[in-house]
Amino acid sequence: MSPATLVEIFRAEENSCLLGTDAVRDGVDVPGRSLRLIVFDRVPWPRPDILHRARKPVFGGANYEDHIARLRLRQAYGRLIRRADDRGVFVVLDRQLPSRLLAAFPEGVPVTRVPLTEAVEATTGFLND
Repeated sequence: MSPATLVEIFRAEENSCLLGTDAVRDGVDVPGRSLRLIVFDRVPWPRPDILHRARKPVFGGANYEDHIARLRLRQAYGRLIRRADDRGVFVVLDRQLPSRLLAAFPEGVPVTRVPLTEAVEATTGFLND
């Protein structure tokens, strides 16, 4: 099934789950209640392929990697909040999320570091409201 077809099915069903890759993160437009939760299993650092290794020293070393990770987080968060009345939960399950990457999120967005069990409880409560 094509990613576009999967997104159409996901958009039509409010209580569904879509697991995806970068292609889904970068190309999904699902405003409203169908998209209320985004979960990252880790910080979206760039893969150290040959192109990345060539660009890294030219574009600022570790700052370049931070910039890419912030852009990926910002892009994903932008998928979650598409309209003024959209609400959702954005979860990063990586304990190693550096504070310097939190600039990816809009000013005023509350960021809370909590244990996994607390995150699950809070997310479940949000989704059940």
